[in-house]
Amino acid sequence: MIDTLGFINFLKDHGVDFYCGVPDSLLSPVSAALETMSAQKALSHYVCANEGNAIGLACGHYLGSQTIPCVYMQNSGLGNAVNPLVSLAAPEVYGIPLLMIIGWRGEGKDEPQHVMQGRINEGLLNVLEIPYKILDQDCQDWSVMIADLLSIAKEHEKPVALLVRSNTFSSYKCAQTSEHKPYMSRERAIELVISSVSGEETLVATTGKTSRELYELRKSRNESGASDFLTVGSMGHASQIAAGIAINHSRKNVLCLDGDGACLMHMGGLLVTAPLSNFKHILLNNGVHDSVGGQQTVAGSFDLGPIAKACGYKNVQQVASEEELLKAMENYKNVEGSVFLEIMIKPGSRTDLGRPKESPQINKKRFMMQLSNSQSEG
Repeated sequence: MIDTLGFINFLKDHGVDFYCGVPDSLLSPVSAALETMSAQKALSHYVCANEGNAIGLACGHYLGSQTIPCVYMQNSGLGNAVNPLVSLAAPEVYGIPLLMIIGWRGEGKDEPQHVMQGRINEGLLNVLEIPYKILDQDCQDWSVMIADLLSIAKEHEKPVALLVRSNTFSSYKCAQTSEHKPYMSRERAIELVISSVSGEETLVATTGKTSRELYELRKSRNESGASDFLTVGSMGHASQIAAGIAINHSRKNVLCLDGDGACLMHMGGLLVTAPLSNFKHILLNNGVHDSVGGQQTVAGSFDLGPIAKACGYKNVQQVASEEELLKAMENYKNVEGSVFLEIMIKPGSRTDLGRPKESPQINKKRFMMQLSNSQSEG
């Protein structure tokens, strides 16, 4: 494996001391090392809301410093990054040299949401005309490879990329600097939510561990889960999926189980969901990107409620205990208008947390049939 600290120090020695991006499980050692080195004032590091934001931030850094920045992301985030890459950083526009480090999910056997992205990854970089090199644990000449890419970025004034395979970097974990508050777990919060509703609602769960926990809770409770849509990819879009359903089923309450990182990624969507009277936005806030390694988001340090209220949600509340959550869920049965309920939870999940056994296509057909049947009955 490539030594993580050695890798970052090599980049520093070559003038790269500004890092930003969205965390990825394949790059979690790099994120952890960057967080530590940033705390030591050895470099600058910013976790961004989405990958397009990161490209913009990196471009601004270059304009202000004349030094090459580094943007890291999972390959699924390339879609968010395409616009600023081709309309801002490209040589035909402003010609911004920057280095991208991209986690290559879906190269081998992986979850359904990563398969296509993994297959088209190299082709996409070629279409974007971004020079790239593949980095893995067996690379002996990685320093030469990176030096060549940085030279290309400078000479041709354009973005370049490292496409990183799994298990490339040595393990690195941040030291625990503070203890988490005694909040409930995400799984417990989801259990209380589904126990408090009538069963007639439609649920849309965000990608990652939220969908996985909802699925396992349904199985443990001997419930079909046919009214649940498990968003297995497209981070940040669960609320808009739920909104599309709510618009078409205006007499049915639609609950969106969202995460803080996902909500931040496309927060402008709150303006679309807030006017929908049958929309119930349940935000599970643990302050971290839990599904890709537990890297911090900025949501743990401020209250999202005032933002939701300003966007037009009619009923806004934050809860931090089981008693508060149960009371809020009971109250919301009788309120009119959209709901934004922020539940403060602790990071982490069960080590034996499983994944849905059925394919997304099977779940989609079952979900649509359940929606159609409920509409006929209504």
